[in-house]
Amino acid sequence: MATTVKVRIPGTTANCGPGFDTIGMACTIYNDLELTLSLAGPVEILVTGEGSSSLPKDDRNIVLRAVRKVLAAVNSPYQGIRLVMHNNIPLSRGLGSSAAAIVGGLVAANAATGNTLGNDIILNMATEIEGHPDNVAPALFGGIAISVANGKEVHCLHFAPVRPLSMIIAVPEFTLSTHRARSVLPANVSMKDAIFNVSRTAMLVSALCSGKYDYLTCALDDRLHQPYREPLIPGMKAVFAAASEAGALGSVISGAGPCLIAFAQDNASAIGEAMVRAFAKHAVKAKYLLLQVDTAGTQVIA
Repeated sequence: MATTVKVRIPGTTANCGPGFDTIGMACTIYNDLELTLSLAGPVEILVTGEGSSSLPKDDRNIVLRAVRKVLAAVNSPYQGIRLVMHNNIPLSRGLGSSAAAIVGGLVAANAATGNTLGNDIILNMATEIEGHPDNVAPALFGGIAISVANGKEVHCLHFAPVRPLSMIIAVPEFTLSTHRARSVLPANVSMKDAIFNVSRTAMLVSALCSGKYDYLTCALDDRLHQPYREPLIPGMKAVFAAASEAGALGSVISGAGPCLIAFAQDNASAIGEAMVRAFAKHAVKAKYLLLQVDTAGTQVIA
């Protein structure tokens, strides 16, 4: 006897400028995952799309690890596991590919075993695997998610934008690992920079909740991580400037990078083209994606 579940998981952008490791948004780009569990049988992993030639197809696979975590938590008798993934989210670009893998595996396994685990437990499991909640929370719930870790427990408030908000994402060809992006960050920051980020984070959340997006122009500024990561992303300032000149409300590094994301209400295509041209002037080949905020989160689709 076997049971099959299909889920769709959104990509995410995290930090959103000043909200380092705290604020994330779900994006309208998706991975699809089909999980089949059987009482006996082998482990089989099939991958198409992004990562088809590079993702591990053994015990190192993070989706498989997430599935097994649920199976252990609910004392499931299933031994056979078949994973079929179609990935649209670029890998190691700052669009939450690992969070999508983790949340997808957890949600699919939970659905296949009777939905005995609530979303709060799934969120904590995902955070334990990922290390921080800023991507896994919006991947799970959708919308804009603000997450706080209180000891081992994660608290999350999430909401949908009150007005449409476009995300124009410049995707350079090169990758950047989260480990390397974190390695350049300082162990301590000044009180002045801390206050700077607290004030911008408060304004960012207020602007997103109220729909007063004009305030994003100053609310997206950051001093905790972006200045230190700039040398890892050639042309970053020029891309930000080009987006602004084309009409963007503001631009930030998406997650740990190297994707750069601009927020806007109009002129999305022109902004994307300007960002790609700016990257090209720094010998970086890039493309752009036009996305919106996903409000559904991870969905069981079959």
